[in-house]
Amino acid sequence: MQKKVKELAKKISSDYKDKNPVLVGILKGSFVFLSDLVRELDILHEIDFISVASYGGETEATGVVRLLKDLSSNIKDREVIIVEDIVDTGLTLNYIRNNLLTRNPKSLEILTLLDKKERRKVKLPLKYVGFSLPKDFVVGYGLDYNEQYRNLPFIAKMI
Repeated sequence: MQKKVKELAKKISSDYKDKNPVLVGILKGSFVFLSDLVRELDILHEIDFISVASYGGETEATGVVRLLKDLSSNIKDREVIIVEDIVDTGLTLNYIRNNLLTRNPKSLEILTLLDKKERRKVKLPLKYVGFSLPKDFVVGYGLDYNEQYRNLPFIAKMI
């Protein structure tokens, strides 16, 4: 895991040299990944968070997205990287992406640690991807099931 985080950080540091991007972590799942990632970046950057709800205690996305916490900073004319833990159907991330695009960032890219392509319901431009996964529901390293298992230092399939 840490090897992949370092690899992603190196690529972002190269792509955003002298740019000071805003990294937008999607709460709650991305916080572990984001904290490891920023410690590996060797560029100036800012961090902000947005929180949405879409699962409602289930293992399947409901398709209904609710904004729980908005950004604290203005991203107009800024380089923005959305940092997500996992992209499944893409419905939640599509909502977030479209919401942030209305704020006129200079650029908006997506970084995800985990990508479940075979479950995708909407097309998303993922610029940085850590790992591709099958359709299984996973927990650990910030990902949860009913707010549990985020503390696992690894990613595990829910049985």
